[in-house]
Amino acid sequence: MALDRELRNLNRNMIAFDLLLGTGALFAPSQTLRVLGHSDPSDETRELFRRNGPVWLTFAAAHLVAHRRNRSRDWWALSWPRGTELATDIVWSRSPAFSRPGARAGLWFAGLGNLWMTLGFGYLARRGD
Repeated sequence: MALDRELRNLNRNMIAFDLLLGTGALFAPSQTLRVLGHSDPSDETRELFRRNGPVWLTFAAAHLVAHRRNRSRDWWALSWPRGTELATDIVWSRSPAFSRPGARAGLWFAGLGNLWMTLGFGYLARRGD
């Protein structure tokens, strides 16, 4: 089915995205924040962002497990953390440090993307093993 294929493609792309985001947050937080549209971060902001690196790497691992094993419980396990991220980017978009045009809208789009993934991966889980 086309929807299944698109969701699996999205999942595969999220492996790379979360791997890049997590690695960037850990090893180049200031540069990664700038790519996201954030102005030069304070020391506290940079370290708080760095702290999230392992979270995004965990997401990448969950996406990889679901991709490799393709079992119902793995899709459910992936749907849950995506659901916890529904509002985080939207809340973060309120920071005045996002100065690049479109940066705030991009964070709102990320929240909608997490909603789509939560529902989509839950759909794959319900389709069964």
